[in-house]
Amino acid sequence: MTASSRIPAMDVLRGCAVLGILWMNITAFALPQNAYFNPAVAGPPSAADIAVWATSLLLVDGKMRGLFALLFGASMLLLIDREEMAGRDGRRAQMIRSGWLFVLGCAHFLLLWWGDILRVYALVGLFALLFVGLEPFALVKRALLFFLLQFLLVAAFIASLYAWGHAAAAPGAESGLREGYAAFMTALSDPASPGTQAEIATYRSGFPTIVQHKLADVPGEWLWGFLFTAFETMGFMLLGMAMLKGGFLTGRWDAEQYRRTARHCFLIGLPPMAALALWVAWSGFAPLPAYGVALAWSLPFRIPLTVGWAALILWLLARHRSHWLVDRLAAAGRLALSNYLATSLVMTALFYGWGLGLFAQVPPAALPLFVLGGWTLMLAWSKAYSARFALGPAEWLWRSLVNGRPQKIRKSD
Repeated sequence: MTASSRIPAMDVLRGCAVLGILWMNITAFALPQNAYFNPAVAGPPSAADIAVWATSLLLVDGKMRGLFALLFGASMLLLIDREEMAGRDGRRAQMIRSGWLFVLGCAHFLLLWWGDILRVYALVGLFALLFVGLEPFALVKRALLFFLLQFLLVAAFIASLYAWGHAAAAPGAESGLREGYAAFMTALSDPASPGTQAEIATYRSGFPTIVQHKLADVPGEWLWGFLFTAFETMGFMLLGMAMLKGGFLTGRWDAEQYRRTARHCFLIGLPPMAALALWVAWSGFAPLPAYGVALAWSLPFRIPLTVGWAALILWLLARHRSHWLVDRLAAAGRLALSNYLATSLVMTALFYGWGLGLFAQVPPAALPLFVLGGWTLMLAWSKAYSARFALGPAEWLWRSLVNGRPQKIRKSD
């Protein structure tokens, strides 16, 4: 999208999303993977650790990722429309764009961080092309169907863990069954488990060891990661298409409409999310409640909360368009891909062994300090960079690959 054709409201939303996703991803940068779902994996949680975890679960987890997917789906429509207005094949352009995004995602996964989402967006975006011609209401109906499929999939997985536990606890159960279940539950909650300790040792080691570890995990890591996010991502992409066609994402709604939408969405989503957080905390962060809430039981409420965040941001934008923060958020949004990848570079340099080696040494309660530092850097460099350049470094590379030739990057060129 050229600078002249950008939609300011979507840039601001994208900027908020790229900042917000760092809040959630910081746990996965700094701590063992299962700590993303259960703070007990980082050690006995303090009151401050629990407060950070609860804030993340209620307000951030899945919502910023969902907001990104909304915007990705909307951007697909804008790209297709622009290409077809120029007499080119819009769907073919989107397929090429997704192919190169998948390549960038693979490089991101292998060279920087295991939590890459670009590969999922690239693959799901190809299937989303089947729905681009639908009217908003039809898009919403199909989005809800994909959300339902995601919920059934992850709920079935969590149910299988409960069934495994009942079978292991049954009189006469084989010792191998009991031991396997106990080992799996330990890995989901005990910082001293062999798997968690091996992960800590890996990410405190050098770059070659980390890459080798990720290469060994590619088949299972990619398959499970895709299964646990694909249908949800598709739902949000289709919802984003509907919201673009309805004028929601472009900022065309009245400010009061955005305010009412945000209020209703938060009223629908926050109370049950708070109840789920209390359940996990009262269970003593037992593995199955913590894992189940993170993967399955929170999903129905993440949907309205994602829409609520979008509405709240657009309501604030409608009321404070001249605020200094708006321009900086829009600049961060224009450089969203660069900021996303740069965040991985900076945070892995801080936490991995090839950098400062702080992995599993910072308590969860202190991680927001790293987030605030990341936000400050993103807001500072994005505004300064955008004043001179039309494309971010990663955006320039992506567009150059898509077009098969280097693209203009400096505004003065």
